[in-house]
Formats: sequence, C-alpha cells, structure tokens
Amino acid sequence: MTVPSPYAAQLARIPVQRQEAEVLGSRTAYWVYGPDDAPYTILAVHGFRGEHHGLEPVVAQLPGVRFVSPDLPGFGETPPLPGRAHDLDAYVDWLTAFAAAAAPGAVVLGHSFGSIVAAAAVAAGLPTPRLILVNPIGAPALEGPRGVFTRLAVLYYRLGARLPARLGEALLRNPLIVRVMSLAMVKTRDAALRRFVHDQHDTYFSRFADRDVLHDAFVTSVSHDVRESAAQISQPTLLIAADRDDITPIHKQRELQRLFPDARLIEIPAVGHLIHYETPAPAAEAIERFLR
Repeated sequence: MTVPSPYAAQLARIPVQRQEAEVLGSRTAYWVYGPDDAPYTILAVHGFRGEHHGLEPVVAQLPGVRFVSPDLPGFGETPPLPGRAHDLDAYVDWLTAFAAAAAPGAVVLGHSFGSIVAAAAVAAGLPTPRLILVNPIGAPALEGPRGVFTRLAVLYYRLGARLPARLGEALLRNPLIVRVMSLAMVKTRDAALRRFVHDQHDTYFSRFADRDVLHDAFVTSVSHDVRESAAQISQPTLLIAADRDDITPIHKQRELQRLFPDARLIEIPAVGHLIHYETPAPAAEAIERFLR
C-alpha cells in the first residue's frame, strides 16, 4: 500500500490482533478489532478478490464494536480448503465452522460476494442474532446494468483458468486489468479518495492463492445471489445499498428487501459498489442504529 488511508487515524485508535483458527482441515487467518468487552461482536465477511483490509474503513467508524474479520479461504493469508472446490457449499461450511470456533453468537456481516456467503450460511442454520448485508448481490450479476461487463469478466476468468498456468496467473494478476476493474466500480470525485481506492485494489486484489480458487469463487459469485436465501432468514436483517451500484441496481435492492421476513433497507446516495471505501461513515451509522 503506497497511498495513505483517509481512515488511518481512526483505525489507529482501535486495538487489533491477528489470530488463526483451524477450520475444515485448514488454517484461517483472522483479525480481531476493538475491545474484548464490547457489547456487540460482528463477524465480517469480505467480498470477491478482497481480504480483511477492505472492511477496515467501516471498522474505523465503530470503535465500540468488536469485529472478527477473517480472510476467506484462498484469499489473503488464508490458504484454500483442502480437497474441495471453492463453491458456495464450501464457503457456507467454512463460515459456519469458523463462526463456531472464533465468533459464536456474533452478528454476521457480509459485503458483496460476502453477502451471498453470509446469507446462505444464516439460511442454512448459522446461529446469529442479526444479519447485515452491505452492497448485497440482490439479483443475478449478468442481469445488472453492467451485464456486458460481467460477461467480459466471465470470459476473462475462463481464459485465466484455461491458459498454461504461468500465463493464466499473469493474466489474472495483471495490474492494468485490476485498475480497469477498480475504475469500473469507483464513483467518488474526490481525487485523494480515488487514489486510495485504486491503491487498495492494486495492493490486495491479487492476493489469491491460485487461479483455480479464483475461478471457483468467481463462478460462485455470478451463479448465486442473496434472493436464494432471503425467505429462509428469520433474523432481523439490515440491507445497506447504494443508489449507483452497477452490480445490483437500487430497484432490485428494494425488491430484495421484500423477500425477507424482517428486513430494513438503508439507501446511501452518490455511491456505487464501494460503500465500504467511499461512504463508510453513513454505513457505520446505519449499523450502529440497527444494533442498538
């Protein structure tokens, strides 16, 4: 990371510890932020190609909340799950086992791809008092406003998986393509904040274990959405959505809310799929109100 974080001063005031847990025959790396005696613990599940750093701007806004933030299997510092394809069932089994080991009874939060995993796990029986979904994937990605872009992404990941290993890995980690992905998502006109977002993606978007894990996770991300799980989730649920999200447009988020037995929707204006980077403060305010 070469660009200073605009949230660094806030984050520096929050204690953090790196820990590990044995989960499904593998080692999950996770970070615990905040006071041990906090009234609330949130288990935070990051998005596709990301890792735990991506949700730190939201953590920085909530110093009184304890966060348990793992790197998903195959991303960041967590190795892949042995002997399994990294499909939705695998991620659900992993999250359920990890929650039992490291954050029993925590409120579950998922961002983007993490919203699919978190919702599916809660629907399948992961015990939690409440569910929070930030930029939830509330409709098929191929049907969104950037459906053509998503189809190009499908070809990109398919090509990366089929090329000779060295070429495939180089394509999937190509800095220029990572920057194109970042430009497609960022909405803020603040030049300093744009530099920070791009630097975050430059730094963390290629920290995946190998191309097979990345391809499995991508296929999972475009083959599922939160609608599949919504009706089976009885816990109070908070949806934090952006009015300029190119992956799930806001009218689809309103439709998604109606599928849950008990859900409220907070709409954040003038932002897209990067609420956690561009508008973490209003997201955190919504989370705090929801918890209390």
